[in-house]
Amino acid sequence: MQQLGYLWAYIFTAIRPATGEDVTLVLPTVDTAAMQVFLDHVAASRPADAHLVMVLDGAGWHVSRDLAVPANITLVILPPYSPELNPVERVWLYLRERFLSLRLLHSTDAIINACCDAWMRLVAETDRIRSLCSYPWIEKVAS
Repeated sequence: MQQLGYLWAYIFTAIRPATGEDVTLVLPTVDTAAMQVFLDHVAASRPADAHLVMVLDGAGWHVSRDLAVPANITLVILPPYSPELNPVERVWLYLRERFLSLRLLHSTDAIINACCDAWMRLVAETDRIRSLCSYPWIEKVAS
């Protein structure tokens, strides 16, 4: 008999809904340290004069007091239990339904590779991210 367990990987992404442009990392952990790596990566990827507003749910690693949010990023935390307000939730659903569900992978590396492959397949679909993230309230705020 063999004990079954679970291994995980986590996709961190910042998406610009108007264009579908993204900054994405696949990491083996999800915690404040991983979120810090992601925020620092996003901040460094933007021009010095750009300021980003990131919409997030209230996950512990999004709101940790130990998180040092870069000066060019503002985090907007959504109310609890409001996934319908978060555009990236549709992206996660799309990835799970089309590329990531019903699979058995045997290592963290295999999971990370599957997540990277799924992400690359998603971004290869012209305008898919933009169409998934273009919520009416975002279009009103951005115009």
